[in-house]
Amino acid sequence: MKTLFTFLAVALLGFQLNAQTITISGTVSDDTSLPLPGANVIVKGTSTGTQTDFDGNYSINAQIGQKLVFTYVGFETKEVKIKKAGEINITLHPSSALEEVIVTGYSENNDAIRNAMGYGIKRNHTYKSSKEERKLQGQAAGLQINPSLYGSRSNNNYVSENESYGKIDENIFKSVSTAPLSTFSIDVDKAGYSNLRRMLNNGQQVPEDAVKIEEMVNYFAYNYPQPTGKDPFSITADIVNSPWNQDAKLVRIGLKGKDISLKNVPPSNLVFLLDVSGSMESPNKLPLLKSALNVLVDRLRENDKVAIVVYAGAAGLVLPPTSGSEKQKIRDAIDNLSAGGSTAGGAGIELAYKIAEENFSKGGNNRVILATDGDFNVGASSDRSMENLIEEKRKTGVFLTCLGFGMGNYKDSKLETLADKGNGNHAYIDTMQEAQKVLGTEFFGTLYTIAKDVKIQVEFNPAKVQAYRLIGYENRLLNDEDFKDDAKDAGELGSGHTVTALYEIIPVGVKSKYLKDIDNLKYTKQTNQNFADEMLTVKFRYKEPDGDVSKLITKTVKDDNKSIESANEDLKFSAAVALFGMQLRDSEFINTKKKEDVISLAEAGKGSDKDGYRAEFIRLVKSSK
Repeated sequence: MKTLFTFLAVALLGFQLNAQTITISGTVSDDTSLPLPGANVIVKGTSTGTQTDFDGNYSINAQIGQKLVFTYVGFETKEVKIKKAGEINITLHPSSALEEVIVTGYSENNDAIRNAMGYGIKRNHTYKSSKEERKLQGQAAGLQINPSLYGSRSNNNYVSENESYGKIDENIFKSVSTAPLSTFSIDVDKAGYSNLRRMLNNGQQVPEDAVKIEEMVNYFAYNYPQPTGKDPFSITADIVNSPWNQDAKLVRIGLKGKDISLKNVPPSNLVFLLDVSGSMESPNKLPLLKSALNVLVDRLRENDKVAIVVYAGAAGLVLPPTSGSEKQKIRDAIDNLSAGGSTAGGAGIELAYKIAEENFSKGGNNRVILATDGDFNVGASSDRSMENLIEEKRKTGVFLTCLGFGMGNYKDSKLETLADKGNGNHAYIDTMQEAQKVLGTEFFGTLYTIAKDVKIQVEFNPAKVQAYRLIGYENRLLNDEDFKDDAKDAGELGSGHTVTALYEIIPVGVKSKYLKDIDNLKYTKQTNQNFADEMLTVKFRYKEPDGDVSKLITKTVKDDNKSIESANEDLKFSAAVALFGMQLRDSEFINTKKKEDVISLAEAGKGSDKDGYRAEFIRLVKSSK
């Protein structure tokens, strides 16, 4: 009897040890030791899970004897049995089965487990989520079930669920003899890259119109020189041989906004306009938004004021203007937010601007910050009516920032329109790491506008250039006469911002398949030999943040036969990003569709990469199909 009792006691003790909840932490990286941010870590057979952070780190609670499953799109799945508390560091290896889409989430149901592991779910295959998976949606922290990833086909483009993107017609080569001027508005929006990253990390096919090359290139910071003198930005221009077209050259034009110390940034009058409608209920929408806002709260100063307006079926004020020193009061208002109802976007905008105008800070930063998935379905909901409303409101001196969240219902085209018309910017937040970047590291620089209505006009010398093509910026093009028209709206530049534009040019005397013959011009003078050594002239116009009259800066650029190999790291990397974007768009203007060419160019331009964003780009390219 005593022996039996001893056996039962030992067995019970073993069971208790196995059932003990412990914390496991570690790092997930690839076979080159690069961290894998956003990798899924799941306790097998449960809905408990998490994702790695920007540095590939994770922490999760589990029990001894359970298994952890590590998955990442484009990499082989790995399972590890938990033997004790402590660290489990994982290296994932690239998978040859890139046709499969990994859907994250677990259930006791065997079919759901197989689907969660990515088995049997192929590209272009219609897949209907099970009731079990819909029940799992949002239960695992940081995870998202992604059934039917590609949605319906429209105009030969895939639209993910009910997402919408403005149509982009890729810029073509233009003849200098008939169109010597190229005019466009600058763009410091970065939503296109983080949104594309979300799709690639989820194994989605990227809709062609979601690829905005200028937003991809401008997501990254470049080491342009600080401005000197009275002008608020510096101008850089380089010419190298094109890395994807031996008959062409690549021109890079770069702007660098003057860095303003945070202590010198004037007080901010901020009104958060938050979408709390039913469509924001998903974990990567309102819950992520609430966490993201707390990043910003940490950086608020005593002389900053914050108000919170919410909208669903109706709009309301949930936090009156409050000093940045009352951080707990602001956090409590954020924590109490919940989702439900329809989307009265127009009423919310009206109320948010009313609060901002009533508390206007003369000489300060006055801004409405709209956070939503972009789904407006009550009241003024069309792009045109929203555009008119925002154009009217910007006359008050209150700027607009748009933050996009979520997937499956994301209205990129609408948020881009609102930001453009509201003298503001547009960002897409897919992870807490992006929230830290947008609302922490870069936010006050974005708020502090140092120049508005910034326009660029490039004149090409017909003695040197046959044709040119602006890479990206399709939805930022201006008429040539808009350049001197101070009534014409254009982009804004914030403290410390960099802006990069790339042109591809075909020199005189070079035959190219991209050039089509036109009749000789009878009356137009073709060349001016007085400027035979100049390739082009860049002209910039901008206004002071509270000014109405533009100022002009001019810079001439001479010809150069520098190879891409001898170019600086920033130029190489920006060219790699542009090439990848053109590959995603299946551009007719590149002679390589191999991602290895993007990778080699990006690795040559990676540089010190102190924040790891360039390494992340390289990993994205490697894992893409």
